[in-house]
Amino acid sequence: MRLHDLVELPELNLQQIVTPEHFDPLIRWVVTTDMLDPSRYLKGGELVLTGLVWRTEAADSFTFVRSVARAGVAAVAASEGGLVPVDLIDACREHGLPLFRVPADVAFATVTESVVRRLSSARTSDLKAVLDRHQRLVATTGPGGMGPLLDLVGSELGMRCWVLTASGRVLAGPGDLADPVHLARQFLTARRLPHFVEEFDISLLPVDDDSTARVVDWFVAVDTDWQTWHSERLALAEQLTSIVAAERVRSDDRLSGSGILAQEFIRAVHEGANASEFSQQMHVVGLPLESHYIAIAAAVSENVLRLGEVRALVREITTDSTAAVGIVDGEVIAIVPATEDLTPSIERVVDVLAPGLTGTGLSIGVSSLVAARDIRSAVEESRHARGLAARRGDDRYVVGHDELATLVLLLAGVPDDIRHMFRARLLAPLTEYDSVHKSDLIATLSAFLDTNGSWTKCAELMHLHVNSVRYRIQRVEELTGRDLSRLEDRVEFYLALRLT
Repeated sequence: MRLHDLVELPELNLQQIVTPEHFDPLIRWVVTTDMLDPSRYLKGGELVLTGLVWRTEAADSFTFVRSVARAGVAAVAASEGGLVPVDLIDACREHGLPLFRVPADVAFATVTESVVRRLSSARTSDLKAVLDRHQRLVATTGPGGMGPLLDLVGSELGMRCWVLTASGRVLAGPGDLADPVHLARQFLTARRLPHFVEEFDISLLPVDDDSTARVVDWFVAVDTDWQTWHSERLALAEQLTSIVAAERVRSDDRLSGSGILAQEFIRAVHEGANASEFSQQMHVVGLPLESHYIAIAAAVSENVLRLGEVRALVREITTDSTAAVGIVDGEVIAIVPATEDLTPSIERVVDVLAPGLTGTGLSIGVSSLVAARDIRSAVEESRHARGLAARRGDDRYVVGHDELATLVLLLAGVPDDIRHMFRARLLAPLTEYDSVHKSDLIATLSAFLDTNGSWTKCAELMHLHVNSVRYRIQRVEELTGRDLSRLEDRVEFYLALRLT
C-alpha cells in the first residue's frame, strides 16, 4: 500500500503532520519500536510505530529520525499520550520523512492489524494477477514448471507449498517436507477435503476432486491451517490448485505423440507382430533392443475406476517415464525398462495407495525380467499373474511372476489322484485324439502357449503353415470346450501341461 492509503483508513484517524512534497512511498510492513536506534532491525519500506520511550531530551529525536531515515523506512507514526513533540516534527522535516500522529484512543496493535490486513489483501490481489498470467501461459504455451510457481507463493505470502501424487511422490516444492507418504495416506483417508493434518500443521488440498478418483489425483500440501485463512487466501489457494490441475492434465500422455506410439506398440505386441515389425516399433518408441524389461498388466472388475485412470495408476507405480503403456482388451499393459525385479517396489507403492483402492477390484500382474526378444512372453506372463490376482479376490492386489511359479509347485504337491483328475479333465480329450489320429494337438497347444498365442511364432516353432496351427488350435477348443482367447483357459492349460 502507498502512504496516501494510510490516511484513508477511517478506523485509524491518523493525522499526517509532516508531508514531504511529491513523496508517496510504498509501505511494505509495520514495525513497533522504542529503541533509539532500531536501524539494524529494519529492511526498508516499514511504517515505524513508536511511543517515544527512547526520548529523554530533544536531541534524541534527531538521532532516532536519522537512524530510521537511513534504513529507508516509509514513515513514522508516533504518539505520547496523543501528542507529538516539536523536536520530532522538526527532525522529520529535516530528513524529509513523513510523520503521523496516532490518536490517544487508538492502540498501536489496532494500527498494525489494520495495515497488515490491507497489505495482505493487496499482496493477495497482486499474486492472483501473477497466477492469472501463469494460468493463461499454461493454457496457451505449455507448462513452465510448478517449482517457480510454488516459490512465488511461498515468498510473497509465506505459504510454503508442495505438489504430491496420491502415493506420496513429491512433484514440486521445497526439499524438507516431512513424511510425504504419511501425508498421502491422510489425503486418501480424509473424509472431506481440504483436510488439516494437525501433527504437521499442513493442509491438504485436492487438485481435481470433482472429476478424478482420489487414488490417481494430485494434491497440494500447504504448511498452515486452511480453516484460519481469510477469503482472499482461500481464493488464492483455489487458483493455485486450478493451475496445478492444468499441469496434471498436461502430464497425461495418452494423446501425445509418444503416448499414441506406445499404444500402437502395445497393440502390436498383443497381436503378435513379426520380428522385423517388433524391432522397428521398439526403436520408434525409444526402447533399446539391448535392454531388459518387465511387463505389467492391470485391470479392475468394478466401474469405480475408468481405464484411463487405471493407466494413470500404472504410470504412478512404475515411475519410469520411458515405459510404454497402452490399453488392450480392457487391460492396461506396460513394458518397463528394468535391471531387476520390480515386484517389491510396485507392492510398496500399491500399499500406500491401498486406502483408495477399496472396492475397485484392481488386479496387477508383474512378469519376470526378460530380454527384448521375449517381451511378448513377459506380457503374457503378466496377464496370467493378473488373472490369478483377480481370482484371489483379497486386498493383495499384486501377483508377481514368482507366485505364478509357486502355484505350479503348489499343484505339484497336491495328492496324485487330484493331480490326475485335473490333468485328465483338461488334456484327456487331446491325448486320446492324438493317439487315434497320430496328430500333435498336445505339442501344438504347448508351443502355442509358449509363444504367447502368436500364430506366426508357433508355426515357425512347429515348422507348420499358420493355417495348420489355426486348425489344430480350433480342434483343441472343440474337443475341450475351452476358448484359448480367454486368459483363464490359457492359465489352466498352462498348469496342466506342466504337471504332465
